[in-house]
Amino acid sequence: MNRFYKILSLLLDYPDEELYRGLPEIEAAITGLPGLSSAEKQALTAHCQWMQSLPVLELQAQYVQTFDLTAEHSLHLTHHLFGDDRGRGPALVDLGEFYKHTGLETAGGELPDYLPLILEYVATLDEMAARVFLSDAAKVIKVLAENLAQADSPYAALLALIDKRAGMVPQVANS
Repeated sequence: MNRFYKILSLLLDYPDEELYRGLPEIEAAITGLPGLSSAEKQALTAHCQWMQSLPVLELQAQYVQTFDLTAEHSLHLTHHLFGDDRGRGPALVDLGEFYKHTGLETAGGELPDYLPLILEYVATLDEMAARVFLSDAAKVIKVLAENLAQADSPYAALLALIDKRAGMVPQVANS
């Protein structure tokens, strides 16, 4: 399992009490992750420390304000492509069927385009396969990262990490 993406999935999910209590363990795990640059480790550690610096109710309120009440920050990636257009439905069904076919069990009733769920799937892949999978959503991830950066959101650093990995796949030139 690729623990880098698993940690990103946890940190981008709704900060319930269980996650909040587990932040010291997550922070400790970051230091031992192989294959991360010092900048990546620093960004993840800083985010954990920021989360721990707030009372859980304030953290939850900020999360809702950031991701649920601001459409430009939605963690549902197809929202950025389709909005509320009817084309979004088939994309969600296709992604849900893909997960089912790969054996990923989705719990909690979350839509299949929810970024923490996507990262949960990506965590099951090797690094190159993870980057290739994320590269399909690279444009949306980049826009989301930029939107969060413009809003000075603490979550922007996490999206920047995902954006960097998604953009590191060599593109094959069309002949």
